[in-house]
Amino acid sequence: MKPNILVIFADQMRADAMACAGNPVVQTPNLDRLANEGVRFANAYTPDPICVPARATFTTGNYPHKCTGAKGNGGRIRDDQIKIAELFAANGYGSYASGKLHYVPYSPPGTPRLVHGFQKVAFHESGRIIASFGPDGTTPGLEDYHDYLKTVGWDGYARAHGVGNNDIHPAPSPLPAEHYCDAWVADEAMRMLDEHEAERPGDPFFLFMSFPKPHAPYDPPRPYDSIYDPREIPAPFVAREENGVMRSPPKHAEAVTHGWPIWSPQTYQVARAHYYGQITFQDEQIGRVMEHLHTQGKLADTVIVYTADHGDLMGDFGFFAKCCFYNGSAKIPFLIHWPKQLQQGMVADQLVGLQDLLPTLASLAGIELPQAVDGLDLSPLLEGDMFEEREWIVSYCLGKGSQLYMVADKRWKYCYSEIGGSEELYDLTTDPDELLNIADQPDATPILHTMRDRLRTWAQENGDSEILDGDALA
Repeated sequence: MKPNILVIFADQMRADAMACAGNPVVQTPNLDRLANEGVRFANAYTPDPICVPARATFTTGNYPHKCTGAKGNGGRIRDDQIKIAELFAANGYGSYASGKLHYVPYSPPGTPRLVHGFQKVAFHESGRIIASFGPDGTTPGLEDYHDYLKTVGWDGYARAHGVGNNDIHPAPSPLPAEHYCDAWVADEAMRMLDEHEAERPGDPFFLFMSFPKPHAPYDPPRPYDSIYDPREIPAPFVAREENGVMRSPPKHAEAVTHGWPIWSPQTYQVARAHYYGQITFQDEQIGRVMEHLHTQGKLADTVIVYTADHGDLMGDFGFFAKCCFYNGSAKIPFLIHWPKQLQQGMVADQLVGLQDLLPTLASLAGIELPQAVDGLDLSPLLEGDMFEEREWIVSYCLGKGSQLYMVADKRWKYCYSEIGGSEELYDLTTDPDELLNIADQPDATPILHTMRDRLRTWAQENGDSEILDGDALA
């Protein structure tokens, strides 16, 4: 019998913001259960630390420059690509999505939704559709969450605190917890599970449950804005200084964002406490859906994945958000749970990414891929068999003129910025928090040569000509 598939996506979720990953403060009992009864990958990287291209890679199994042609926050998935929902639907699955798909371009009002194979969808695109099609928010059928808020008497209150989706401004949401976006996503997911059971009993399902949080503006509903004492939250990482010179200049971050206003250390702590509050609220919604599956008798036969499009710096090195390759931005949670058939309580150190989910889930479901993809099938590793792992992994962000690249193995992380050709190198064994850029140290020269060669080789083999200038990096 084919397993059901539940893919749980978070938006802007750090890999280290779970108790099972060693976080000493945040409470994530349901994520911990997934890890303790499944496999947690400790070296999972996003292919592109920004929302749209990362999600395109999950959907297709290919890097963004192949599946959309865009490395920045845009690009429509090409028609010649596998779409994961379409693939599973063609193999007898009911395919459903609840929450933030974040595919572009969005369909204008009155035209069919752009859903890439999902048979039923309930959209919440964090206000982006409303921003595109009018300030009054009248986009029936395109922003289902805002339509829902109208029906329960909270029309217009998702942003009533005056805080935008990308603002760094921690404040409690004006919405009651039961109407907060992540609660609605879970409610819609459970509704789809019930409809699937009624309409297609005996058929497996593929459900993509995509939470809009813990993305900025860090506005958890009450009381989750106050469940963590900001004085007890670990402080952000700060780069070392030697002889008055910062040794970890965030060149790859400065290319796409800016240092935030000079906040007091206490303000950073409040933002981080709100971020953790959103995570705990999301964890509770995951628990509700797992309990629903248990009540339906489906939990044991469901593969559950928890991951994210990218992380969030959350004040590390003076920055928030993403679009760079520090661990807070580039590393993602990556949990796979199916104790009936897969390893339990395993922490894997293999280098993995979102491109690996399509081939892995297809393999677990006994589905043959119609064409090759960039991702690896992780199922042998999950089942305790021999697995040929990758030696290093690549991530990138932004387009020609401002491209940013990362090459990482289990020890070294190399970052390259097209702007100025600047380089960074971190020894993750001795400096796991990336506090000391050693790219200008003489004994780093051989490692830099190796990492540059890896990037050039990868670009040549994967048709990424924009980062190349002949045999050199652009």
